[in-house]
Amino acid sequence: MVNLPDGLVDRFTAEHPHPRAFLTVSGSHIYGFESRDSDIDLRGVHLLPLDQVIGLFTGRKQCTAEWEHGGVEADIVTYDLAKFCDMLLKPNGHAVEQLGSSIVVETSPLHAELRDLMPGLLTSRHAGHYLGFARGQWRMFENRDELKPLLYVFRTLLTGVHLMRTGELVTDLTTLLDDAPPYVPDLIAAKREAEHSGVPSFAPDRPTLRADVAALTVLLEDERDRSALPERPSAGRALHDLVVRTRLDGLYHS
Repeated sequence: MVNLPDGLVDRFTAEHPHPRAFLTVSGSHIYGFESRDSDIDLRGVHLLPLDQVIGLFTGRKQCTAEWEHGGVEADIVTYDLAKFCDMLLKPNGHAVEQLGSSIVVETSPLHAELRDLMPGLLTSRHAGHYLGFARGQWRMFENRDELKPLLYVFRTLLTGVHLMRTGELVTDLTTLLDDAPPYVPDLIAAKREAEHSGVPSFAPDRPTLRADVAALTVLLEDERDRSALPERPSAGRALHDLVVRTRLDGLYHS
């Protein structure tokens, strides 16, 4: 559980222009390696009024804010319901992780409905998201030589492996260690000491890290190829109906 700085959510609520279906915590806090000074990444869905959807002057499909609050950097992003549902169908691993986050700051009946649809949103094509995200984080690691992006690489690949193998979305790296290199728990412990620390001296050399990441990449590709997950989401019509009903009936006020 993350301890949000006092007043952060109240400040956000006062400045946000729309009601929200949910607000959850993403990033290191749900990846299992948050540090005392970790940024707080809040993600959610807001609900535009009907006149800002069907009229000439439409509302913002994405609202963002960045603050330093209580000595902690907070990064907050919310998406309009329809935009978020479109992201869920891409497929977009970030979106399903935000929806399924174990750390919920704000919720609603609509949030519960969306979460109930998650089994019909997970596909074998999500492997492409995790493979691509891992490649990007590896490039960042090579450029910065920081521990955080390296752990993001391992977390991302292992989340993808587990999803392809079991159909279950798990983001906490500490529960995904069966396929991880043996030094990963020590890297997690080091990351918890500081958000932007360098790679500790006990870590393997760069060729070893590169080889281990390459092996996990192959494992994810293999698990994708034999996964029982469908190639396409089955919840598209249900998401469409939910968006229409929410727009017309004001479900989010319940």
